[in-house]
Amino acid sequence: MTSINQLPAEGYVRLSQIIGNPKANPPIPAIIPVSSTSWWEGIKSGKYPKPVKLGPRTTAWRVEDIRALIQSI
Repeated sequence: MTSINQLPAEGYVRLSQIIGNPKANPPIPAIIPVSSTSWWEGIKSGKYPKPVKLGPRTTAWRVEDIRALIQSI
């Protein structure tokens, strides 16, 4: 699991930065090790923060929301 210190200081993170992507080159380690299906179900249930649409095909999460989630776990 990646540490909270590897998140940017401010801004947005994409899903692959949160749940990781071992197939990327280089591999992206997970900050929150869950599947994408579990992540989206967690959003629907309120367990995980809601995303922000940055464009028609771009979804991201505020770093502050992800840091708060990690602190609450």
